[in-house]
Amino acid sequence: MDDRLFRSAMGKFATGVTVLTTKADGIVHGMTANAFMSVSLNPKLVMISIGEKARMLPKIQQSQNFVINILSEEQESISRLFAGQSEEKLDVEFDWDNDRPLIKGSLASIFCDVYSEQIAGDHTVFIGEVKELLLNEGKPLLFYSGKYGGLS
Repeated sequence: MDDRLFRSAMGKFATGVTVLTTKADGIVHGMTANAFMSVSLNPKLVMISIGEKARMLPKIQQSQNFVINILSEEQESISRLFAGQSEEKLDVEFDWDNDRPLIKGSLASIFCDVYSEQIAGDHTVFIGEVKELLLNEGKPLLFYSGKYGGLS
C-alpha cells in the first residue's frame, strides 16, 4: 500500500492536539504531536511517538523528560507554530514548574520523566512516567482528516 493511503486512513481517527516541550542546553524546545496515549494507571505511564528526523528527538533523549501540553481550541496558532506551519512571529508564553516548560493556557500539562524508549520503524516511542499534572478548563483543539476543529 502506498504512504498516502496509509496517512489518509490514519487521518480518519480524530485526535486531540498536544505540544511536547522540554528544556535542553538551556533552551525550550517544542513540537506539535497527536501521537499520544495513556498506557498504565499503576504506575502512571503515557506514550508519545517522535519521528527519527524530528529535531525534538535528541532533545528528549538529552533531557530525559518532557511535558505533554494538551491544547485548547483557542491554541490552534500555537499548534501550527510548533508544527512548522506558521509564517507569523508568535510569542509563546511558558510557565515553569521544576525547570520544565509548560504552555500557558493548555487544558492539561503532563510532566513526565522518560521511563523507557523503543525504536519502532521510523519513530522512537517514549514511555513517560507521569510525575505531576496541571489542569485547566476549556474545550479541546481537535484534528481530523488533516484539519483542525473543535467540539460543536
